[in-house]
Amino acid sequence: MESLDTYKTISSPSQVVLFKDKNSKFFGFAFPVNNVDEIKNHLNELKKQHYNARHWCYAYQLGTETIRYRANDDGEPNNSAGMPIYGQIQSFDVTNVLIVVVRYFGGVKLGVGGLINAYRTSAQMALEQATIIEKTINVNYNITFEYKNMNKVMRIIKEKQLNIVKQTLELDCNIIIAVKKSNSEAIFEVFNQLFEVKIKKVND
Repeated sequence: MESLDTYKTISSPSQVVLFKDKNSKFFGFAFPVNNVDEIKNHLNELKKQHYNARHWCYAYQLGTETIRYRANDDGEPNNSAGMPIYGQIQSFDVTNVLIVVVRYFGGVKLGVGGLINAYRTSAQMALEQATIIEKTINVNYNITFEYKNMNKVMRIIKEKQLNIVKQTLELDCNIIIAVKKSNSEAIFEVFNQLFEVKIKKVND
């Protein structure tokens, strides 16, 4: 059974890859992304760099439990580009990733089968170039307490080896911790039972 609190993504943008078929050139790119704005930025950047290209086809997937994805053929025949690219995202079992394949038309039509193969292969090559890493799915909690209760809060954070994301330690203290999803309810209870300490989930 797969662990519910890890997912795979890529650590950094891949090296550009090139696939050729009948004079057409297909450049493949893979990027780690966290939101739609980052996706738009990468696409705009590639359109500037490759302004002579004919098509900028792409697919992305965002999220771990709630998945959002999109596949875009950018003027190629229906489902001949975006879906083959998305198929590779699924095949490599990665998320929070964008794959773009930029096509320079070489004057010879490849037909739908040829296009599917070209876009799928370019996406596969881009993902093979990337470093795939495993990350944990975390739940973030905001813990608020008065300064006098600092020691007991910090003791639990240390004992449970919790990861502090952000902290403000003044008269009223505020600490945001990241907890592995599978462990999150138990950790919530520990803090919830502390006198004069409030804990609540941080919504993304």
